[in-house]
Amino acid sequence: MHHPGRFPRVTQTVGLLVLSCMPFLSHGNTTPVEDWQAIIRDTPYWDSQGVYSNILDIRRWVLEESGYCADQERHLLFDHRGRFIGYTSDGATRAETQKRLNEQREKLARQGRATGWTPGDATTTGYPFALACDQPHARLDEARSRYLGDDTDARLWGRWDDLDFATRENPGTLHDALVYVYGTRSRQQQQSLPPELPRYLAGMMMIESGGRTRAHSAADAKGIMQLTPQVLSDCGVAPRNHWHRLAQLDCAIKLMSQNARILEPAINTAFAGLPKAKRQRLFTLLLIQAYHGGATRVLRLLEDDELGGPAQYFAEHHERFTAGDIAFGMIFHNLGRDRLGLASLYYVADVELATQAICEEPALTQTPFCQSP
Repeated sequence: MHHPGRFPRVTQTVGLLVLSCMPFLSHGNTTPVEDWQAIIRDTPYWDSQGVYSNILDIRRWVLEESGYCADQERHLLFDHRGRFIGYTSDGATRAETQKRLNEQREKLARQGRATGWTPGDATTTGYPFALACDQPHARLDEARSRYLGDDTDARLWGRWDDLDFATRENPGTLHDALVYVYGTRSRQQQQSLPPELPRYLAGMMMIESGGRTRAHSAADAKGIMQLTPQVLSDCGVAPRNHWHRLAQLDCAIKLMSQNARILEPAINTAFAGLPKAKRQRLFTLLLIQAYHGGATRVLRLLEDDELGGPAQYFAEHHERFTAGDIAFGMIFHNLGRDRLGLASLYYVADVELATQAICEEPALTQTPFCQSP
């Protein structure tokens, strides 16, 4: 299965300063909670309202190097709803930032800005959560340049299986290759995939590899779609072709189709009461999540007796939540279980932001690629 470990470096480090404009709430208990997961477990499900847009905000600052991340030597601090509650400059050393982190967490809890706190260290997650602005592998502008072919070195041509794309004399863009491969496979076989999926595949490519042909993770995931040798083998791709970009796109589409067959019946059953458009949007977000962490893990969030509690609640009260809040809430209330971590949320948020960046291009904005439901 595709490996989830190839993301911008995320550290739980933050320093001393917070926004002076943040309102002071009632003074809280400064006794640290032993385990940050206890804070998450005590958070009611209804508190996930707005979590999707909140996480998008802080990840946008990171990926675009904007807002409070215009200065890369900072860390953002956020709470259990993904709400930004402060920023700080980095310490001179890792030990200093860890020290500042825990001092700041205690201070926020004392001021009532955070509902409890947990100290963290180099191997232990703390609460409130912290996120480094310095994410050197996340460069949306560079990734978009490769994807759209402005970086001519990223253009391609070639053959794979029955696919024949562009020519040596007139190579095409990664965008055109994606549209070509997806369109060809859609005409050849019945696929139960959301109509908006092609543009999200583009966003996934940008986040997975930045459009780099030879992207290679420590877990041996390869290529523009960062697929493991096992997945590529399952797709019938020989080792000599693991880096082949048409093969990578073809295999990623097959993987998404397989995940869709696994998840769609369970989503339709668990969220039968959602309006069709909202359920379709949720389906798309969970497919993206499944590419990151595996379809069986998402399936457990829908069907497992313990992990499925949030999904059941959101299904019963879906009017109060967006599809994004539901997708993120299912994970947020299970953080620390089944190897679910903040990276699971960051991945889907980053793909959404990359997809938006692509569709801001004037040449694509009004096309079916960006306008499909």
